[in-house]
Amino acid sequence: MSTAESREKGYEVRLARDALDLKAAQRLRYEVFVEELGAHCAGADHANRLEQDALDAHFDHLLLIDRRADPESLSHVVGVYRLLPQDRAEALGRFYSDSEYDLGPLRASGRKLVELGRSCVHPAHRRGAAMVFLWNGLAEYVIARGIEIMFGVASFHGADPEKHALALSWLHAHHLAPEALRVTVHPGPQARAMDLLPPEGLDKAQALAGIPPLIRAYLRLGGFVGQGAYLDHDFNTTDVCLIMDTSAMDARAVDHYTRKSPRE
Repeated sequence: MSTAESREKGYEVRLARDALDLKAAQRLRYEVFVEELGAHCAGADHANRLEQDALDAHFDHLLLIDRRADPESLSHVVGVYRLLPQDRAEALGRFYSDSEYDLGPLRASGRKLVELGRSCVHPAHRRGAAMVFLWNGLAEYVIARGIEIMFGVASFHGADPEKHALALSWLHAHHLAPEALRVTVHPGPQARAMDLLPPEGLDKAQALAGIPPLIRAYLRLGGFVGQGAYLDHDFNTTDVCLIMDTSAMDARAVDHYTRKSPRE
């Protein structure tokens, strides 16, 4: 799937170019995380409806642009990924996920990393080709920079792990990262075990139904999760750390999610 094709469908995928692009991304994040999902987002600018934090300036912001929208209205950004390459994280002194997980195994791997986060798509664009175009843009970003490992926290809605016990237990039993890349949740009051139910009694269909679609998509690409979950009360989520080794990703799944036309 090409950039030209996304243009034909009224979309453009690119990195944020200026303050207006970033503000539009922050407006979309506010609409999804705060207004739709009920996050508190203590760092947000609630008066201006912007979800933001001090790390935004250090990230690349991959945007899905609705070319039919007024670019001055903040409504032109309908999808976003926040991306932090390893060299920029080293200059900053941290990844965002360092606040939740011990990322020592990833750093020790000696492989080129990028952190993914704050991914969302506007509700009006979720049923069409939008997410496929955004994933295609992510694939181009990763390939162009020689990224070897993608990772980041991904969320279940609601900071109550018992409500997600089946799904979390399934992830722990069947998708735990290999030991060499297995990050672990920092101990503390917000850390929770994921193996809440015995593995032999887990129903696959029910477990997968309880896993958010974005996480399921990562799993189909060959992704896996770190050890333990983290309760993010500010975002009202139960987080897991997703890790994807690009060299081990299933080629057919990659082709389906990042290269094929949505019509195929």
